[in-house]
Formats: sequence, C-alpha cells, structure tokens
Amino acid sequence: MSELSVPSDTDPVFGGLTDPQREAVGHVEGPLLVLAAAGSGKTRVITRRIAHLVLRVGIAPWNVLAITFTNKAAGEMRERVGGLVSERQANAVTVSTFHSLCARLLREHAERLGLPRTYSIYDTADQTQAMKRTLKAMHISTTNFPPGRVLSTISQAKNELLSPEAYANQAADFYSRSVSEIYKKYQATLNKNNALDFDDLLLRTVTLLKDHPDVLAVLRDRYQYLLIDEYQDTNHAQFTIANALAAQHGNICATGDPDQSIYGWRGADIRNILEFEQHYPKATTVRLEQNYRSTKTILAVADRLISHNKQRKHKSLWTENDQGDPIQAVTANDERHEAQWVLDWFTRLRNEQGVPWGDMAVFYRVNSLSRVMEDALRTASVPYQIARGTSFYERKEIKDAIAYLRVIANPADEVNLLRVVNTPARGISPSTVRALTAYSVAHGTPLIEAMEQAMHVTSLNGRAVGAVGKFVAQLHRWRCQAGLTESDAPGGAPPAAADAADEAPSLRRFVEAVLRESGLETLYRNDKTDPDQERLMNLGELVSAAQQFEEVYDDQQQATGAPAVGVASRLEGYLEQVSLVSDLDAIDAEHGAVSLMTLHAAKGLEFPVVAMVGVEDGLLPHREANTDNKKLEEERRLCFVGITRAKQRLAMTHTCFRTVFGQLLPAIPSRFLSEMPEDYMDTLDLTGHGVAAGGGGDRRYVSLGENGDEAESDGLSPGALVRHPQFGLGRIVTVTRSGSQPRARVEFNTAGVKTLVLKYAHLELVEA
Repeated sequence: MSELSVPSDTDPVFGGLTDPQREAVGHVEGPLLVLAAAGSGKTRVITRRIAHLVLRVGIAPWNVLAITFTNKAAGEMRERVGGLVSERQANAVTVSTFHSLCARLLREHAERLGLPRTYSIYDTADQTQAMKRTLKAMHISTTNFPPGRVLSTISQAKNELLSPEAYANQAADFYSRSVSEIYKKYQATLNKNNALDFDDLLLRTVTLLKDHPDVLAVLRDRYQYLLIDEYQDTNHAQFTIANALAAQHGNICATGDPDQSIYGWRGADIRNILEFEQHYPKATTVRLEQNYRSTKTILAVADRLISHNKQRKHKSLWTENDQGDPIQAVTANDERHEAQWVLDWFTRLRNEQGVPWGDMAVFYRVNSLSRVMEDALRTASVPYQIARGTSFYERKEIKDAIAYLRVIANPADEVNLLRVVNTPARGISPSTVRALTAYSVAHGTPLIEAMEQAMHVTSLNGRAVGAVGKFVAQLHRWRCQAGLTESDAPGGAPPAAADAADEAPSLRRFVEAVLRESGLETLYRNDKTDPDQERLMNLGELVSAAQQFEEVYDDQQQATGAPAVGVASRLEGYLEQVSLVSDLDAIDAEHGAVSLMTLHAAKGLEFPVVAMVGVEDGLLPHREANTDNKKLEEERRLCFVGITRAKQRLAMTHTCFRTVFGQLLPAIPSRFLSEMPEDYMDTLDLTGHGVAAGGGGDRRYVSLGENGDEAESDGLSPGALVRHPQFGLGRIVTVTRSGSQPRARVEFNTAGVKTLVLKYAHLELVEA
C-alpha cells in the first residue's frame, strides 16, 4: 500500500511509526497476531489501525470492535482514537472491555435467555453477600468454606463454561463435591435476584451465541473487524466469544505478549496467544521488539530473566534509550530496614534530582507487604496512594446510593433490597425483615412481593405494615418516574402522577431525586460524625458521575444513529458501568504521591522510579510455585512485568529476616535474582555483615561460599539430614552450585520440598 511505502511524518495514521508498527497498522484482511514487547507502543498500533480502517479503508466505524481489559484503558483508547478520526466516528467505534460488551449484548437480547433487561450485575461485595447468605441457608461453616475461596472456585468453573450440573459431574473429591452443591444454590440465589455475577456475563454470552445462531449472525455482521488487546490474558470463555465473532470473516487482530501473562490464577490461558497461529493458520505475525519506555540496563535484566521461561514466543528486547543506572539489588536486615532504605532512596532522588513523588512507585507481591512501607511514608509525611480497588464506589454512602438505584432497576435484587430497606431508618426493624423473609420463603415469592403483601403477614403489627407500605410505594414511584413500570401502584399505594416521567427528564435529575427522597441526603447532611461533610460531598460526586456518564452515553447514541432513550436505559447503562469498574481504574499515575500497589495491579502502568520490595523466595516467587513449574513461570513473568514498568531507575530489595505472624523468620533472596545478569546490577548489603557460619550451644549452622566447598566439607550434600528453623526436619535432595547463590533442594517432613539459598538458610546438620 502507498501509505506503507512513503509515510510522511505528518501522516496522522502512519507518521512516526517503525516498519513493524506500519505493517501491523496497515494490515486489513485476515487474522493478525501482534507480539508486542513491554513498552513497544502497542496501544499506538491499535488506535492507528482503527483510524486506518475507518479513514483509509472506508470501514464503517460501527463495524469495528476493540476490546481491552480495563475501563480505564478502554477510555484512554477511545480518547486516542478520537484524536485521529472525527468525534462522531470515534463514538461509533465500539471500544469496550469483554465484560462491558457482554453486559450490553445481554441487555440487547435479554429475552432470548429469559433475563429481564433490568438484571443486576453483582460486584465483588454483592457476590460475597450472596455467597454468605447461600452458605448460611445450607448450614455450611464459612470457616471450612471461606466465601472468597468458594467464589474463586466457581469463577474458574464458569470461565471453563461449566454449569453447576457440568461441574458436579466432574467433581472428584470432597471439596469439589461440596462446592458443586454450593454452586447450585448460589446460582439459584442469583437467578432469584435477577442478578448476574461477572463470570455470568461471559458464560451467558457464550450461551447466547451458541444457542441463537441468528443473533450470532447479526453480531458477526456488526463486528466485522475485531481488535483484542492483552490477548495473553483471555480466559476460555473470552476466547470462545472472540472466536465465535471472528469465525466467519477471520478479521481478528490479537495483540499481546506471552511474557506478560500473569493472570492464570483467575482463569487466563496463555495457550490462547501461544497457539493463535494454530487456530488461524493464515495469520500474519508481527513482532514489536523496540522498547520506548525503559533504559538499556532495565531491558537487559528483564530479557535475561524471562529467557529462563519455556512457555513463550521469543522476542529480542531492544531500545534506543540511554544505558541508564545499574539496578539496585539491596539486602536489608528486616522489613523496617527495607522500607527505610526505599524511603531514603526516594527522598534523595526528590531532593537532589527533583524527581516528583508521583514518578515513584513501590511494588510488592502480596498486599500485606504494604503496611510497613505505609508506616515509613506516613511517618516521614510523604504523600502516597494505594491501588486497592474502586475506593470511591466502596464507600458506605456511595454503596447505599447505588443500592437504591439497583433496587429501582431490579426490585428482585434482594442483596441490595436488604441494604436499603431501613437505610435511613424508616421503622422497618430487623424483626420485620425476618418476618417478611420467612413469608417470602414459605410462599415461594421474591422478597419484594412479600413486602407488597405485608398486610397478609400475620406477625406484623399495623405500624410495621404501614412502614413497609410507604417504602414499597416510594420504590414504585421511582420506577414510574424512570419509565420502568406502569403507574398502577402495588399494594394499595397511591398511583404516581400521570406526568411522573416528566419530573426526571435526565439521569442526573433522577439520581438527585432518589438521594433526596430516600432520605440519604438528609442523613449525611446531618451526620455529626462527619463534620466536614465529606460523605455528602461524595453523594454530590455521584450525581456528577451520573451526569458525565449521561453526556457520553448520549454522544454515542447519536453517533450510531440510535433512537433517543429515556431514563430507564440510561440508568441500566450507568449501573452496568459502575458494576464493571476495574480495580485498576482508581490508579492515578498523575497524582503527586508515591504509588503503592501489587505487581498484578502494576501491569499496564509505568513509572520513572520503581522499588520492588520483598523479592524473596516464598513471596516472589510465591511459595505455591515451589513444586509447580507452570506457576513458577507465571511468577517469573510477574517479576518481568514489575521490572519493565520502570523507565529510568529500579531497585529490588530483600531482607535477611521478615516478620510473619509476629515471628521473625529468616528470609531467602528470590531465585530470580540469580537469573539476572550481574554486570547490570549494583549489589548493596545494608546489613554490615554477611550471614556468618556458626551458632550457639550444640547446634552447628553453616553458610555456603560461592564455590560450594564449605557445604561439601560440612556434610551438606544430597542425602544429608538437616533441620531448618522454620520448616523443621528434612533431607537434602540436590545441591546446585551454579551462579552466585548456591542452593539446596530440601524435602521437609511437614513443609514439603523447598529450594533454599544456603548462604541464608541456617540449616543445621543432623547426625543420622
């Protein structure tokens, strides 16, 4: 194509692209696999390719579907597309997450699956409440079956497209058989509440495409060009959806990097990208290997580390950036010493080189490692933010308000109905709720119907019946105003005004009315525990969020030529968006504060300065990866992701001892550190001393020198019986002397097989 041969630097589509990037952007027909190394400009390629399809090829923008993995990424992608094409064209392109796309398709075709259009989408908190109620109804202890663990197991089953019956058929042990029964009851609870959880969005969409070929045909015709970002993170259900849509025309572009596949624990299947060329034999493969983010030093360390993995497609990472500073490999005494060093390092960079706090980040493998770092930053009055989820939507006042909106849209949603029925207090006591719930169960009716029939619940007095009646009548008025029901009120409640719909012509005004008429606004305005009225301000922010959503929603409706819709459709869309907000969407990289987050949360972000703390065996790699090579490779990819988030400076710290459940235990440097090239590392031992051989009493502790001779002379060889201060008795299986940190693989009697760095292991030789 002419654009590819003579691109101008001012060309909005091909200008400034490298040859591989131009090849990917200019590809039109047939499958395309873009193997995009970290920091290689893949988002630019995707957005430019969308612009090429629309502007140069003449593809209708509504025939283009781009999928990424967070709402924040989708918003940024849509914004960048808008800078290349007209606003109307940008709004007509579907840029979405998998879950948002599925929610939209299910509402569009709800009747095909027997779903009401106003179904609820349960977020993590809602799912947990539903699971707790399920376990309570089944008289199952949450100690033996923690709700989070059970939900994770069910999630895996749904991602594998297993219904409760299919999962039960393959359940082979006690835990699986128990979960299969819980799965059935949990799903029945969701069905009763007209609710779907996140995984149901995918599972039900697969059912829709499989059982309704006419719907599939319409969607294939609508989405003629698919562009899927982060393809290595797709699970089986997402893979099935993408392939169903692309099977006929084959115009699917998968962009991703197997070396950054870090979500296997939640169902992501790395084989989807590794086997793409097998699924699409005619696929064109383009490798983006030039990194624009990091220094040569950081890339060299990352490239050497990831080369130890087997499940990957090779790419040669390279950059034209500066060589950069060596990686700081730091050994501290304990976690407080570690946190203080990171704080001092950050402070020096700020004071001596003017690096702002917002350019700095701390990564860790598990959330618990943040506490000591937080203490150090807080004590030093250094601003910081923690990426731990959708904090705004997790605040009580916001969850209360959203619960009202969800119940208005879907009165069968008992989880949220129970949250708001007496919030603010309106004379509906817990005993009244128990009586209504019992009536609902006895008569096999939804709780909302029991409330509508409160006068028939014999255990309720007149005052309780009146309070319930007023609540139901108010709920009905809101539904009338939103256009969700007819004006004949249930249970003898007064009918809504004939022009009720005119009272709330916009979603913003409707939300304001609900906050006012529910009593939430008054409740938080008069909240004496909140003198600064932050909770009231948060409710105001919710109104602003509804208005912003409405403006974007209307623009997209106009761009696609869709007819104008009322409050009901806007409300459905807004609640859908709120439910699907990702835990990464709250991260504000521009904020003037140090960012603290897990390595998983760091994916997709970048910072000039990064400190990775707790780089120790048992943490990174996680202890669960000790005997599972597949998990070990994913942990190595996780470490790789952390390294490649750093643009200019990187420190990786570990400790000699770390406090675990109140006990100071020896810590072992991560095996990954020994897989990195020493030429690019500055090793800094803050302890002031090595871990010396010797010990007290009759015990004999040894450390192993780099040549391993000391271990041999002291009897630390395969077959030797040893004792570890944490893991107890064990027998050495192998001793590895390659690299700077010789290790022993020890099979312990109770702790299983562990790989230990002998220099730090404090193994005690036990005479047989």
